[in-house]
Amino acid sequence: MLVAAAPVTAASIANEDVPQEAQVGTQVTATITLDELYQNPTLESWQLEGTTELTNVSWTVVYYDQTGSKVNQREFTGQQFSGAPVSADTGTSEVRVRITGTVPRVQQFSYDPPQEFLLMELTQTQEGGASNTLGTWTTHHFTERSDQARNAIDEAQAAIDDAEASGANPQEAQTDFDDAVAAYNDGSFDVAISLANRAVDKANAAQQSRQTRQTIIYAVAGLVVVGLIVGGFLYWRSQRQTYDRLG
Repeated sequence: MLVAAAPVTAASIANEDVPQEAQVGTQVTATITLDELYQNPTLESWQLEGTTELTNVSWTVVYYDQTGSKVNQREFTGQQFSGAPVSADTGTSEVRVRITGTVPRVQQFSYDPPQEFLLMELTQTQEGGASNTLGTWTTHHFTERSDQARNAIDEAQAAIDDAEASGANPQEAQTDFDDAVAAYNDGSFDVAISLANRAVDKANAAQQSRQTRQTIIYAVAGLVVVGLIVGGFLYWRSQRQTYDRLG
């Protein structure tokens, strides 16, 4: 989710309740609260507009005064609305925008960055056509199968990271991981899951091989040390026996 910085003359975002992710075809609700509505002293009356990529959309714009009492409410439908007035003359000091709609289908899947859709954009418009974007909110959307593929790829990345941290070189696992990402971006989720699982196996094997080699190296080093100690002791004893015979 990305919230655009509001210009100096625009209202402020007081609070936001926005889903970070949502499944395609499900219904979601988001609420944005605006305050400091008249930051520009010469702009005490303006219009609020909104747009979204949700479908089957309903908007509710609720107005509150300085005491927190509700003073007005407007309802809109559709992916765009306009003509919601905000005026100091009505005593409005806070505006709450609630949107409800259905999460749209994914046009293009993307693993990194995750595919998103426009959940909501709110705009302040002024007489004469000037406008300021108050905020833009995006949400990651997914299907059940794409979510499974993403989780599998995430697990593969974690396995590769662990292998690299251990000093292993999981090059084959990285190749499968890259292919899994490409398959995900192409919408081939069964292939992506299979490749991701294979990347996990190869990363774990690389890490295990590294650990086995380390164990062998330590064992050989230990044997060398023991050999040196034993050799040194035997040499010392032989020299002592020689000395005793001479004595």
